[in-house]
Formats: sequence, C-alpha cells, structure tokens
Amino acid sequence: MDKFNFTLFRLAAPVILALYSHPAAAGLLNYFKFEDGSTKWQYIANWSSGILILLLSITGHHLFFSRRALKEINDELEQRVQERTANLNESNRKLHQANELLEGEIAGHRDTTHRLHASETYIKSILESMPLMLVGLNKEGVVTQWNKGAEKLTGLPAEKALNCVLWEAYPIIPVTSEEVNAALLDHKTHSLRRTQRTQFHYEITLYPLQGAGDTGVVILIDDVTQQVLSENKLIQKDKMSAMGELASIMAHDINLPLQAIIKDVQLALDKANHIDGVEPESLLKLTHYLRDAEERSQQAVAITHNLLEFSRSERDIKPSINITEVMDHALEMAEDTFSIPNGLKFSQIEVLRDYEVDLPQAPGFASELQQVFLSLLRHSFYAIVANQPSERIPRISINVSNCYDALWIKIKHNGLGLSSEEHQFIFEPYFSNEPYNPGAEYDAGKRLSFSYFIITEHHHGEIALTSDPEIGTTFHIQLDYKHTARR
Repeated sequence: MDKFNFTLFRLAAPVILALYSHPAAAGLLNYFKFEDGSTKWQYIANWSSGILILLLSITGHHLFFSRRALKEINDELEQRVQERTANLNESNRKLHQANELLEGEIAGHRDTTHRLHASETYIKSILESMPLMLVGLNKEGVVTQWNKGAEKLTGLPAEKALNCVLWEAYPIIPVTSEEVNAALLDHKTHSLRRTQRTQFHYEITLYPLQGAGDTGVVILIDDVTQQVLSENKLIQKDKMSAMGELASIMAHDINLPLQAIIKDVQLALDKANHIDGVEPESLLKLTHYLRDAEERSQQAVAITHNLLEFSRSERDIKPSINITEVMDHALEMAEDTFSIPNGLKFSQIEVLRDYEVDLPQAPGFASELQQVFLSLLRHSFYAIVANQPSERIPRISINVSNCYDALWIKIKHNGLGLSSEEHQFIFEPYFSNEPYNPGAEYDAGKRLSFSYFIITEHHHGEIALTSDPEIGTTFHIQLDYKHTARR
C-alpha cells in the first residue's frame, strides 16, 4: 500500500505543481469563478473528477504493466527457486550418496582395522607361545622382540631386555654381534650350532629382515639338548651292544687258549715235582715261575668270565644284589690284576672301607656294576701311580651309605687329580687330552664313558666326580634301590 501511494504521488505531483505555479494558478482560479466572484463548484467538481479519473487511469495503467512485470519477476523467481530447489535436491542426493560411500569406507576401514588387530594379536600369540627363543634386533643390535620362550630360556623378563643392546642385556647368549652383522650384510639366512659348557646344545637361525625404513634380524634359538642327549644315548647304546657282542666273541676265543695254557702249566707243575737230578733251588724257581704263570692265567680267565657275564647281562629284570659284596669282589680283582712292572701294586695301596650297616639290596646287574667299580679302581690306581713318589701314603677310601631311598657310593683316592678339561670330558666317549698319535696305545684307564653308560642307562642312576689336581678325586654314584627293576 505504501508503494502504491508513492506511485500515485509521483503521478499527481506534476499536476499539483502546475496548479500551484503562479501563472497557471491565476488562470485556473479565474476559470472556476463567476464574474461576481463566486466559485463555480460544479466546474471544480467536474474538473477534479476528471483529474481523478485521469490519475486513476494512469494509476490503473501503471498497475497493469507493473502487475505484468511483477508476474514475470515472480515467474522468474519461481523458476529460479525451482532450479535452486532442484540443484539443492541434487546436491542433497549426491551428499547422501557421498555419506553412504563414506560410511561404507569407514565400515571397511573399521573391518580392516579389526582384522589387522586380530591378525597382529594372532601373530603375537604365535610368537609368544613358540617353544623357541625368538629375539628381534634392529641394525644397532637393540632388542625389539623378546618372547616367552626367551624369558623361559634366559630367565630374563621382556621388560628388562626390550630397548637394550642384546649383549648388554644377556651377555652369555650363544650368538656374537659379528655373526648378526654378517647376516645383515649378506641378506641371507644363517644357521649355527652351539654348545655351552658341553651340557647345553642349541640350533640357531638368523633371519635378516628388510623393513620400510629400517633393517633388522630375527634370531631363533632352539634348545636341542634333550635331542642331542637322546641321540648320543642311542649311539652309545648301539656301541655298547656291539661291544657286548664283540666282548662275548673275544672272551670265548681267548678263553680256549687260556684253558689250554693253564692245563699245560698244571701238567708241568706235576712233572716238576717228580723230576730227579735237578738242584732243589732250580726246581723251586721253576715251580715258582709255573705257579705265577698259572695265577696270571687264572686272572685272565676271570677277566674273560666278566666279559662273558657282561655280554649275557642284557636281561629285562634286574636281580637284587648286595652292593658291598660286588665292591669287595672288585677290590679282590683289582689286587690280582693291577700292578706296575717293577713298581707299585694295587695290593700295596691302603684301602679304607666304610660300609653302613644294614644296607638294603638294590636292583642291578652284578657283572656290570663290578665292571664300573673295577674301572674306577683302575683309574684311581693309575692316578696314584702318576703322583709317585710322594710323601703321602697311597690311599683309596670307599664309602657306601643309604640316604633318601638311594645307595650312595663314594670312591676317593689321593693321587693326581684331574685338570679342568679332563674333569669336563672324562665321561665322553674316546676322550683324550693328549695329541693324536696313531701309534700310541689306547689308555683305557682314563676313559669312563662305558662306566657312565652302565650307571645312567642300565641302572637309571647318577655318577659325578669332584677333583683337585693336588688333593685327588672322589667319584660319586647314586643308585635308587626303589626304582623299578626293569630297564
């Protein structure tokens, strides 16, 4: 309405101004008056009506054209609104599609993240549950992985090993930094085998890794100690079986000529007693030599008898035996057998026996244990001989006692003790601390692998030793008499 009044005022303003201008106003006023000066109201009314009609016509014409313009503007605005609405709807549709795509991508990322996390957890679980020792290193040798197997094998928790240089965190690891660097430089897998203190055996594999920004190496250490020990036991058992068969054959073959020799010596003794015309002194010497030959032959027969007993001892059930009787028998054989020509004899060594009373019997093979005791007495005898002459009285002390359902046997001598290397390898097969000499005689007195095998494998016992080069050596044997009597 305000806009319409403004438009009407704009159209009427020229007319009003024309009326109020001085020349026009004067002529127009005279037209509306009579000669007597009275006003012609009819003229004024008609003129005003005409003017009003004119103004209304102009206004109507203006409104008509204005309405068309407004309609065109309205139509244009409606078209623009429709276009904008269509564009907005299209934008909303595309935004909705984009949102759906984005939600799908987010869901895919979530699924990928979940699977990656599950995969990492699974791989970590595998690494943690591996029985092998797994160690991850970067190129500086700093520990990046330390699994449960590493904790169990080393006793070092992961929090103390991670982010530390490996050889500072665990100095005795059987891998050197040079070997790790060699694997990194070669970019090849390296396989190693290590033995620590001859007691622990490890198989080691080095895997070099090439990451996106850093290099490193994975160390796998497998403790194969039990496997190596089992393999060695099988090898030793096969050797012992072969030795048993060989001992049986040799003992049988040696026993035949020995029996013939003994028979000839006995016949010679009988005839010597009936020889006439021989000086008594010469006859006495001849008789002494023949009796000595007969005694030595009997010793050889006893040795072959032990060999035959050993070869026939492959039985399933162990009989109950008296350990002290077996020990005494071994001492008797040692006195009859061990001697140095023109030197010390075993019978000249002071033997101290300390047997606990009422000892229980133990399941075992008497011939095998007698062979063990004889080997230890032989070792003690030659150790005492190696320490002669000495101000000390040559002495061997034997103690047999009962403790914790087991028989404990100690054989101690005051001869020359073992070096650290001999102490470490004396129970190994064919050990010798002397340079190899093809013509040298096999020193059986220094080899105790056979005795170790009999005690640990055939009798499920334990054998160890303590030694000092200046004091002597003590052998410790434990036999569980409540252990099953089967092999």
